[in-house]
Amino acid sequence: MTNKEYAAQERKYEYLSSQHGGYWRHGFIDHAYLYNLYFPPESFFEKLKDQIHELVLNYPIAQDALAALVGDLIDQPSERIVVGNGAAELIKIVSGHIARKLIIPVPSFNEYVNAAPAGNVIEFPLEPPSFQLDVDKFAAEAIRSKADIAVVVTPNNPTSLLVPKIDLLCLLKNLSGHNCMLIVDESFIDFAKDRDHATLEREIARHPNLTIFKSMSKAYGICGLRIGYMLTANSEFAARVREGIHIWNINGFAETFLELAPQYRKDFSDSCKQVMADRDKFYEGLQSIQGLTVFQPDANFIFCRLPEHSASGPEVTKRLFVEHNIYIKHCQGKTLPESDRYLRIASRTQAENHRLIEALRDIIGGSG
Repeated sequence: MTNKEYAAQERKYEYLSSQHGGYWRHGFIDHAYLYNLYFPPESFFEKLKDQIHELVLNYPIAQDALAALVGDLIDQPSERIVVGNGAAELIKIVSGHIARKLIIPVPSFNEYVNAAPAGNVIEFPLEPPSFQLDVDKFAAEAIRSKADIAVVVTPNNPTSLLVPKIDLLCLLKNLSGHNCMLIVDESFIDFAKDRDHATLEREIARHPNLTIFKSMSKAYGICGLRIGYMLTANSEFAARVREGIHIWNINGFAETFLELAPQYRKDFSDSCKQVMADRDKFYEGLQSIQGLTVFQPDANFIFCRLPEHSASGPEVTKRLFVEHNIYIKHCQGKTLPESDRYLRIASRTQAENHRLIEALRDIIGGSG
């Protein structure tokens, strides 16, 4: 690489690291954003092409009909569902306008904190080296601080660690009677090894203080369509969230995806299995890098701590991009001790994962 090419790649890195999407336009391997590479199938795109004139020229359906489409997909009554323009829209409504005091374990998905007014959030630290959530201590702090919204992301982002269902049920019990709604963000649950056992979807009717958030971008590979939903049996809470949704918050392309998705249940299940197989092999490969601490993942990405002899997370991330045209996320700025020592790496195809392992080994040195 010439000095001119190196400088151009550095400039591209500085630009992209300030952006929140549009990566596909810039010709690099994206191990930063988290989505399913194997879904939707090509036949879905062909059906979109067949309807493109109608989808562009006509108004989409509104909230009640959208909720019915999601309900058909997840086998839940539509009255329990609110559909958002991505989970981000729902997070903004709850964190920014409904919650008086919100508590969340950190590190976690930043948007819950970013969307809240200053002073409205309590950050409950997940302690290294395990980063496991102690639900008894978390409940006690939620009650002590009089939080009315508690959030748990499982599997968590960036740690990729699942909170066991039995712990979440215990947390629900502890919060019951304290006017605190538990929001469980299950955006990555479809990549957990025993998804049907891990999810709280079938517990909804038994717990009026439970709400599930789900971004469909991650599991269904539809980041550009912007679909998320909220599931709760608490009709009062659902109504408060619906008040913040405008009449046409989902476009016709997203609507069509929801209409067609039930036809692709097996394709979706198979795609998640392939993601998990790639992820597990990736995990094994990353463990071969001497000194790298690799956390066993429950989602489609892997959380790592750099060895003490290596450069920092931001430095490693920049070198991967400039020298190897691979982009990952470092965790500097996340709420955790020594955040600049941690990386979050999305799993892609086995060939791309292998290429990243070799590049990372080249940068930080060492092999097991």
